[in-house]
Amino acid sequence: MIIPRGSNSFVRYVQDNTRIPVLGHADGICHLYLDKAAEINKAIKITVDAKTHYPSACNAIETLLVHQEIASEFLPQIAQALEKEGVEMRGDEATQKIINVKAARDHDWTMEYSDLILAIKIVDSVDSAIAHINQYGSKHTDAIVTEDIETADKFQNLVDAAGVYHNCSTRFADGFRYGFGAEVGISTQQMPPRGPVGLEGLVTYKYKVTGNGHIAATYTGANAKSFTHHDY
Repeated sequence: MIIPRGSNSFVRYVQDNTRIPVLGHADGICHLYLDKAAEINKAIKITVDAKTHYPSACNAIETLLVHQEIASEFLPQIAQALEKEGVEMRGDEATQKIINVKAARDHDWTMEYSDLILAIKIVDSVDSAIAHINQYGSKHTDAIVTEDIETADKFQNLVDAAGVYHNCSTRFADGFRYGFGAEVGISTQQMPPRGPVGLEGLVTYKYKVTGNGHIAATYTGANAKSFTHHDY
């Protein structure tokens, strides 16, 4: 198995030019959704960390989704915090009516900037946020900020990603932070291993059994297995 680590183009080249199984991810298009029940200070802290802590990392956010009911209150404060960190913001039409940012184009929703650039979009519901993420995301890591547990559960259940976080930064998507030791790769596929992978995640097993004439037919005891097979 090949575990490519490097740029998007490098990983894609490996994936497209080998018959050997490849464990890896080419894109890290991560999202943060600020729900209408988000707490403002918590939302600002998480947004700034998820974008600026290490902007070139695959687990940094590239798109910020904001619920329309809180956008007018939240966006000016979040924009001010991001500007202090040198972040260039690009917003949809609704966002541009609230804060002074560049216009976001269609390609911005598919961009992994790996830089201090953030696309911002206002959505009308958690369902719209989920739909946007599942359409444009790379199945790496996405997060929600909300004090509504039911909304958080819905988001975490329906967003199709290896990591779906509630009230914390996407920057925690890392094998070392998960306690796996040295991270050997990150997988965005649905079959295991998925997400950050340590050495244990790559280990297969061989079972060695030793007996002394034991046969299954005579095995009895508390764990004896009964069968319900019937001939028809």
